[in-house]
Amino acid sequence: MTALALISTGRPSPAAVNAAAASFAALMAKLDYLSASDIDQVRRAYRFADEAHLGQLRNSGQPYITHPIAVAAQCAEWKLDAQALMAALLHDALEDCGVSKAELIERFGPQVADLVDGLTKLEKLAFNTREENQAESFRKMLLAMARDVRVILIKLADRTHNMRTLGDAPRSKWSRISSETLDIYAPIAHRLGLNGTYRELQDLSFRHLHPWRYGTLNKALTRARGRRRDVIKRVKTEVEAAFAAAGIEVTLDGREKTLFSVYRKMDEKHLSFAQVTDIYGFRIIVRDLTTCYTALGVLHQLYKPMPGRFKDYIAIPKINGYQSLHTTLIGPFGTNIEFQMRTEPMHVVAESGVAAHWLYKASQPQSEASQRLGSQWLQSLLDIQHETRDAAEFWDHVKIDLFPDAVYVFTPKSQIMAMPRGATVVDFAYAIHSDIGHRTMAAKINGEQVPLRTELRNGDVIEVITGPVSNPNPGWLGFVRTGRARSKIRHHLKTMALTESQDLGEKMLAQALRAEGIEHLPAEDDSSARGLWERILRFSGNRNRADLLTDIGLGKRIASIVAKRLVAILAESGHRPDALLMSRERFTAHESVHQGALLIDGSEGSSLQYAPCCHPIPGDEIVGYLGRGEGVVIHTEDCAVAKRLLHRDSERFIAVEWSDEPSRSFETDLLITVTNGKGVLARVAAALAGAEADITHVEMQQESTQDAVDLRFTVAVDNRNHLADVIRNVKRTPSVLRVHRAKPGG
Repeated sequence: MTALALISTGRPSPAAVNAAAASFAALMAKLDYLSASDIDQVRRAYRFADEAHLGQLRNSGQPYITHPIAVAAQCAEWKLDAQALMAALLHDALEDCGVSKAELIERFGPQVADLVDGLTKLEKLAFNTREENQAESFRKMLLAMARDVRVILIKLADRTHNMRTLGDAPRSKWSRISSETLDIYAPIAHRLGLNGTYRELQDLSFRHLHPWRYGTLNKALTRARGRRRDVIKRVKTEVEAAFAAAGIEVTLDGREKTLFSVYRKMDEKHLSFAQVTDIYGFRIIVRDLTTCYTALGVLHQLYKPMPGRFKDYIAIPKINGYQSLHTTLIGPFGTNIEFQMRTEPMHVVAESGVAAHWLYKASQPQSEASQRLGSQWLQSLLDIQHETRDAAEFWDHVKIDLFPDAVYVFTPKSQIMAMPRGATVVDFAYAIHSDIGHRTMAAKINGEQVPLRTELRNGDVIEVITGPVSNPNPGWLGFVRTGRARSKIRHHLKTMALTESQDLGEKMLAQALRAEGIEHLPAEDDSSARGLWERILRFSGNRNRADLLTDIGLGKRIASIVAKRLVAILAESGHRPDALLMSRERFTAHESVHQGALLIDGSEGSSLQYAPCCHPIPGDEIVGYLGRGEGVVIHTEDCAVAKRLLHRDSERFIAVEWSDEPSRSFETDLLITVTNGKGVLARVAAALAGAEADITHVEMQQESTQDAVDLRFTVAVDNRNHLADVIRNVKRTPSVLRVHRAKPGG
């Protein structure tokens, strides 16, 4: 049962019974689009629900059955099918009335029972201000939506009626229910194109969240309506006359901004009520698409348009399928008035969004015009759901997508793409396809090369350049805007990190086993070794071999301890360690290290990190620290940080050595003291570039008035020999007094 219901053991009064019957009669009057057999099914569901809710009253004192009838009536306004109407009537029966799902399947079929079951699960979701609860609840709601969008449509109808009757509920519940509606249900209604429901939910939430502000603003709007009645009447008369003179048949509806949208505009732009000028507007519904543009011309001849206030959502529809022409004109006495022009089918979609599919089916059974409405957003959420296992992270992604302010851009083949405002080139790449996003290496906007973090603007033509070996950069997470891109990047990075950690763990365990006198790591697919791996997994507590190796690579388990256990198990089966191998592998200069050296070449990925405190490069004497959960961290042997760690945590150090042929360059710091003068920074940078050292970062001493200043460069070099060449090249530069590699930790 909803939070707004009360249980009563007494039977309702005859007057209440008559009220419920009259309410159901009003519902039946709306079902003329259904067949006779469908109406019979709806009537059967009503009788069942009426009997199930017998004796239950709402806070208002009305029979509880009036609530399911009102929900079904809203669904009938959207022309939902008979199954949805039956589910709307039965949506509280499953949980509140002791009715089982099996009984619903038997009486009304599996589809209706599934809809009711989905709604019952949603009823149990108590959205909480605590982020993690809200996140998990929203995840469950999405799963229900994904199975059948009718679930969320019925839920929105249910929430709308509850908000309409919220005044009957205890005042202590107003704030929680209204906030939840404003934060979650209204945005979902907007994304599904249910604009009428969206506006109503916003206004009802505003009324109960801020009753005093709502009342004050309502009085101000009523007074303004009275003052401007003559203006609106004059505009209506003049517009109707202009269209009659042009021979265009139109339906003209006056409308005014909702109280919530007026309040939000005042709040966001710090305006007084008197400064909000575009409170009034007109909606013009015309016969066909061409007439929309003709009507626009008629209006622009009648009144002067405001520059920059024309929007063509017909040529470029909104993400939720909305289509209209919008223009703001300066009417009589300088009053700003917005006009919207659309056809009747566009109007249906504008007000009903994804529900327009059923409206079309009711009037045109063969039409598929609205099948795709809302599907893009739902698919986007499903993609995020699939790749995001953490509920709070999922909610973080989805909140972005619930409040879009779209920009419209083009692919090189002139396909229009709608992106949230603030979206970047990387967001665009992931919107096209996740593989294109993963492989993005550069981009062009309107033919010009741009950084990947460049924000998109309306009308941009974007070309994404991909590379076969490119991979997502963790830095992208700092600027991407869409939840889809963020979840795809994180998922890929996690998958990559786990794979790299597993490879590193396997290498480390093999090295540790060699130090114990075992030549090779037992293979997983070897039948004789299967029992061995089962025993070692019971010892470690991991689910499988891959998990164990990943934990070793991440530093969650010590390779030497696992290796010793493996050797002990092998010894039980008569497998003896090779004494010669053991003595050779254990011979090392590092007394604190108990296993063979790990060869590194820079290709290990995120499973192996190079300490920023000392920036080791090939040729340096190095040690490896097995950080807890962060893989191996490489330090120079004389690094002050490494020495402190060795003193405190020596068993977590492993021997590491550089490979003879490192696969990439490595960063290190140079401290360069120069004579302060014009152009000195450029000369030093040129010297570094001349020695083929890439500059990744530069810092300058603050006291720029002194004769000599220190410049700190972070440069990428191949090895110590390359670094020596770089230092020599810089020393020959005029104005350079001294240059040396920054000391570890300094």
